Amino acid sequence: MDKVAPGPAEAVAGAREGTAFAAGGSGLFQADIDTEIEDLQNAYDRALAAGAPARHHPPRDYAPYRSSLLRHPHQPLVAVDGGDPETVELSGPVFGPTDITATDNDLTVQHQGEPLGERITVSGRLLDRGGRPVRGQLIELWQANASGRYAHLRDQHPAPLDPNFTGVGRTLTDDAGRYTFTTVKPGAYPWRNHTNAWRPAHLHFSVFGSAFAQRLVTQMYFPDDPLFRYDPILRSVTDAAARERLVATYDHDLSRPEFSLGYAWDIVLDGPSATWIEEGR
Repeated sequence: MDKVAPGPAEAVAGAREGTAFAAGGSGLFQADIDTEIEDLQNAYDRALAAGAPARHHPPRDYAPYRSSLLRHPHQPLVAVDGGDPETVELSGPVFGPTDITATDNDLTVQHQGEPLGERITVSGRLLDRGGRPVRGQLIELWQANASGRYAHLRDQHPAPLDPNFTGVGRTLTDDAGRYTFTTVKPGAYPWRNHTNAWRPAHLHFSVFGSAFAQRLVTQMYFPDDPLFRYDPILRSVTDAAARERLVATYDHDLSRPEFSLGYAWDIVLDGPSATWIEEGR
């Protein structure tokens, strides 16, 4: 597991990546970002061909993702050693007022009415580097609605809110390390990294170990999205195999008759097949 990351409230607040922190986005166009992305990708590919090791995690200051230049850490992370351990817990997430219930993983039944959008079932396994299941771990999910808008005050994107969709769920992995969520497919949305910047549809996931300080955060994408090539966040993962591990697979056996389409996506915590984590390594 990795270092402390923001809790769900902070994560949702920052979910429209770069909206509140864009650095001169209005003076940049997609063509400018595309050129920067390709230059960095070509440099990585040349280094890989020359024998450099694969880099599964992006630099924290990936220039095409403009706000990372302002927000990335400039000093090494500080390990918590001694002192009051509860000071770490204060920056941790805030769970719901009750234990996890049988319906916390179904985002379509949290309100009186049904949410709008294409219903989906997302399921997979949480695995360690040896392919062994990681049991009893808390997994949280948050997302935009089918129109590409988050239910959060900081999201003022002019797309409709859905009164029957909050966009937050949670579950525990079972004895086989499996998790399942029922939700709606999120829409793409604009963000202020540059002019006409759009994020591909995605789900945010967080995985917990035995303590808040072991939280990992990542994103899951949907297959064949035409926005992949334009997105500096996804393209910051310059290793093609690592990028592919962020994309779910359509699984007809997970689809529920007359209800939802199914997507399979495993999360690997470490090793050569690890899922990319937003905090890096």
